[in-house]
Amino acid sequence: MQRVTEAFARAKKEGRGAFVAYLTMGFPSLAESEKAADDIIAGGADVLELGVPFSDPFADGGTIRSAAYEALKGGVTLGDVMAVAKRLRARHAETAIVLFSYYNLVFSMGLEKFAAAAADAGIDAVLCVDLPLEEREELLAKLRPYGIGFIPLIAPNTPLSRVAESEEGLENSFLYVMTVKGTTGARAELPPDLCGRLDSIKAVARLPVAAGFGISTRAQAEEVCRHADGFIVGSALVKCLAEGKKPCLS
Repeated sequence: MQRVTEAFARAKKEGRGAFVAYLTMGFPSLAESEKAADDIIAGGADVLELGVPFSDPFADGGTIRSAAYEALKGGVTLGDVMAVAKRLRARHAETAIVLFSYYNLVFSMGLEKFAAAAADAGIDAVLCVDLPLEEREELLAKLRPYGIGFIPLIAPNTPLSRVAESEEGLENSFLYVMTVKGTTGARAELPPDLCGRLDSIKAVARLPVAAGFGISTRAQAEEVCRHADGFIVGSALVKCLAEGKKPCLS
């Protein structure tokens, strides 16, 4: 099934941007993060990103780093996250599920074993934040036979020519456009040149465009979606869990 593609198409038909929600699995506990995933889907998430805790999450800011540290202290592994994904898939047949990881964990499992396990868990696409364009084919070659997509990251300084290269050969995917340089984390304001940047990317992109890194309010999400196909929220949701609240967008 092309759940990622269908999620963006469904949102577009409804006249809105697709809501991509990230959660660090295993925080505050594995059971609580699984319950939070159910809650965020019930709250309207179109795509769910399951973050695999990693010991050196260099792309993430303090909120997600702390969550990953607590999850690792609790012994949460890639296998545990796969098991949660499989249970979520059984309960949410239409929701697109993306596995968000660092490549070391994927490579260490073994690429064929990883791809087979991801397919068995009902995962639709994989995002490895530290896997560059030039080195991703070894993973894509294992994912394609299972119909699993790959989500490329587009940095604020990525040339438009490389944006086009990044989506070549990809299906059931979207372009994850970073709104800011640096790490993840909720921000009071987004860059003033972001809307123009998104317009430029949309003009050359074949895949849907979703913006993330720093979005923490509905107002920011609405502004982004005037220039993109969707928005991504992570730190703001994880912060809710840290404060004992249900994950939601303010």
